[in-house]
Amino acid sequence: MPTEIEVKIKVSAHDEVRTGLSVAGATCLGRVLEENHIFDSADRSMLASDRGLRVRICRDEVGLIVRTTVTYKGPRSDSRYKTRPEIEFHADDGQAAIEFLVALGFVEAVTFEKRRESWRLGDCRVELDDLPHLGLYVEIEGPSESAVAAAQQTIGLGNLPHEPRSYIAMLVEYLQTHGLRAAHITFARDDRP
Repeated sequence: MPTEIEVKIKVSAHDEVRTGLSVAGATCLGRVLEENHIFDSADRSMLASDRGLRVRICRDEVGLIVRTTVTYKGPRSDSRYKTRPEIEFHADDGQAAIEFLVALGFVEAVTFEKRRESWRLGDCRVELDDLPHLGLYVEIEGPSESAVAAAQQTIGLGNLPHEPRSYIAMLVEYLQTHGLRAAHITFARDDRP
């Protein structure tokens, strides 16, 4: 099973990161607005065993669907980097993928939006993320811890701490801390691309 190796870093702005990526010769792959549909078993056993199941629907800047993926994430390894087994494939129809998982007995636990700008830097993908309530982050994913560390250093983020939690864990914590209940965490209508 393929393994995901990545780091997540909180930043105050993306401008300096973009500059670092451009100077390093990285290629911008585009921007999307993601709808991340997170599923679990009815008894929440996937969450309890540190596993995840997601349908991600990506829309371009005019709202057209450009990509849908279905992803399974296994339990995390004990590592400085977020390392876990991952199986991901493309689906032609996001709504059908959601209905398929529901028909298998999974329940949609939460849905959240994320703006993502993707870059390719050598063997790594660098994602500039913006999330409701949480703000700005950079994710770096690569084939090895050393490749991820090198990319982090190259774009000027070498001294910043890693955020070990997933976006969904941080969003749930934010909602609980602020006494909010939401099954759909989205940007304000006038704040969308």
